[in-house]
Amino acid sequence: MAELHTVPVIDLAPARAGDAARRAIAPAIDEACRGIGFFAIRGHGISGATVEALRVRAHDFFARPLAEKVAARHPVAGTNRGYHAVGGETLAAANDTEAPPDLKEFFHVGPVDVRDHAYYTSALGRRHFLPNLWPAAPAGFAEAATTYYRAMSALVVELMRLAALALDVPERFFDDKVDRSIGTMRLNYYPAQSAPPRPGQLRASAHTDYGGFTVLSGEDVAGGLQVRRRDGAWVDVATHPTTFVVNIGDLLMRWTNDRWLSNLHRVVNPPPEAGSPARLSIAFFNHPNYDALIECLPSQGRARHAPVLSGEYRDAKYAKTLAPTAAPSA
Repeated sequence: MAELHTVPVIDLAPARAGDAARRAIAPAIDEACRGIGFFAIRGHGISGATVEALRVRAHDFFARPLAEKVAARHPVAGTNRGYHAVGGETLAAANDTEAPPDLKEFFHVGPVDVRDHAYYTSALGRRHFLPNLWPAAPAGFAEAATTYYRAMSALVVELMRLAALALDVPERFFDDKVDRSIGTMRLNYYPAQSAPPRPGQLRASAHTDYGGFTVLSGEDVAGGLQVRRRDGAWVDVATHPTTFVVNIGDLLMRWTNDRWLSNLHRVVNPPPEAGSPARLSIAFFNHPNYDALIECLPSQGRARHAPVLSGEYRDAKYAKTLAPTAAPSA
């Protein structure tokens, strides 16, 4: 499979209209995931109003004084809910690479629909389905985030069905493996840089994602997303709030027996001449059900990886990336 030097844009509108078009789009997804591990999508059916409602409130929140933002920090250190200040995470560490702390702050949202079922309420389930913590202001933040999270959850199911077609397994193969997802959403804010970064310090250090598909709504400002090509060169990825960038994570790569690439990516610092603009991105990380056993798909040949439970894999990754002051909780 030839590598791709750019991230292709795929229009999903035809796939939402009929079966024949779905099967026609699947090869384009396969080519992108094999060649570079990323693709962008339009025609996905998510309204611009849903995206803009959250973007406006996220910008409002991150513009507030630090004391206000810290009030939305989870009281148990290391818990992945609520506000996290600049310097609390180094994403490169998940790939066993040393780097200075990332120059970002973020707000972490977990699953928004939790049912009265042992999967959610057992001791293990409670670790992954903690209540969300919402800021006191701006008004409408929780509602906008919840609406966006639900929209992304539905979109991921659609993407996984298209992935199944691309991988020659039944179209609904992944349905019961992502229907109780432990996915998360992060509002990542990269503040304007008033001082030069430390050597090797980036807005987000080079890393791979951990689960299935990641869906990103970004902004077209300097200091943005880059992806590493197979030849080692880094290329810029065009981002726009409603043309979502999609990439695969480690577990989807394992499912495909390395056919699809969970690729390194990073967020670079703006060049000095750009005036160091702030940047917001909304990243939705689909992660399979915590009890899903991730093993090579029957269509993908002899397994290269040992089976692994979804939840255990993510726990191990989280433990590497957070500042060493506390053990993480999902």
